[in-house]
Amino acid sequence: MGERGEIPTDFQPQNCDKRSIVGSVDDYRISRLPDDILVNILSLLSLKESARTSLFSTRWRNLWKHTPSLNFDAESYLDFDEIEEQPELFKSERSKYVKWVNAVIQSHKSLTLQEFKIHFELNKSFRKAITRWLEFAFSRHVQRLDMDLENRDRPFHYCIPDELLIRSCSTASKSLVGFKSLKALSLKSVGVSNGAIELLLDNCPLLEQLIVHRLVKISKLEICGSSLMLKDVEIDSCHSLESIKVSLPRLTTLSISHVKGLLLENVPMLVNVSVWSHDDNISMENLFDALSCCISQLETLILDLFNPDCSRREKDELCALPQIPKLKKLVVEYGGRGDESLVRLAALLMVSPYLEEFVFKFNWFDLPREDREVKDAVRIPYHHLKVFKFCGYYGSTNDVELVRYVLENCAILEKMIIDPSCYYPEEEQTARRTAKQKLAPQVAEHINLVIL
Repeated sequence: MGERGEIPTDFQPQNCDKRSIVGSVDDYRISRLPDDILVNILSLLSLKESARTSLFSTRWRNLWKHTPSLNFDAESYLDFDEIEEQPELFKSERSKYVKWVNAVIQSHKSLTLQEFKIHFELNKSFRKAITRWLEFAFSRHVQRLDMDLENRDRPFHYCIPDELLIRSCSTASKSLVGFKSLKALSLKSVGVSNGAIELLLDNCPLLEQLIVHRLVKISKLEICGSSLMLKDVEIDSCHSLESIKVSLPRLTTLSISHVKGLLLENVPMLVNVSVWSHDDNISMENLFDALSCCISQLETLILDLFNPDCSRREKDELCALPQIPKLKKLVVEYGGRGDESLVRLAALLMVSPYLEEFVFKFNWFDLPREDREVKDAVRIPYHHLKVFKFCGYYGSTNDVELVRYVLENCAILEKMIIDPSCYYPEEEQTARRTAKQKLAPQVAEHINLVIL
């Protein structure tokens, strides 16, 4: 690493022509603006872009060091999949990344941080560096903290030290100021102890968003508190979790992939829910039971039902779903199999009498597709559905039945969007051509048909 406060030369921009800007930037009106306004402008750029402005003139040399946003997202300039196939290159880039972060935070001059983001796959040899970065962020009253350490197929996960959290929460701590300013927290591929999240929540009075992905070493998670300001919670792929309890009176949006062991209570403002669970032991009945305390108030519901092994069992369960009287938008991602009829999913429409938008995502690409005769479906009019989007349309019997069902039963339908995109370009072109030739003539003139 270079001298203290200097950015490593291998992280300097490669295409920056100093001769084209130095000596002329002072002629621009932007240079006449006050420093604080210029810093706000620089905060809208990436770190590398804002660092380039140090070449403009003496006045600009240190302005970027006052930016309140430090986004160290390596994915913005590196192809992780490519470098992981080259161990030596990956090792080199990882070392450069750590040097880059160290150099920037050593030279950073702002007393506060609006955002601090770390995104790179780091191994255990960088544990001390990561902890120092967290200490730095906490000492600068960080408002948005995003830690994504990737760790794809790696046994090591960085674990936030309990002593760091305890020390940060202590009023006697002089080196850290705690989490009092934190408004958004995202932890991905990070290890925490069972009580770490609760300790964080107890000391984050302004926290409104919590995102946790691939957490390890945690079996029980409780996100509860009548005084908490949390409005948005997302929990994904935390496979070690055995139970989750959520009790948040201000929660409006919940995204979760772990239905087993989920307990929701005291969520009177929860209106947006996204649930995806590929666990063979989780049925539709289990899923809706978990949402029972809020199902009557939901306005947006996103369901990932990609579980072909359970499709036969779910067929009966779809006939006994609870009413969702306030639902306005429904998104269903579904993996069918064989020649089963998709019309049975209309049961979700039947229990949503005021539904206005229905988005259906059909994952058919790795499943058998068998043509058969189109069956007539029962006519059940829907008086509020205005928009229908079909993603993964192929033009098979399954698809045609569902589209016909919507056209025949949704009297005020205004727009139908057909998206044939898939993993196979040739089949996508065939689906698009089929939709234009066979589907378009069946759509009434007052309906805006869009084929992507």
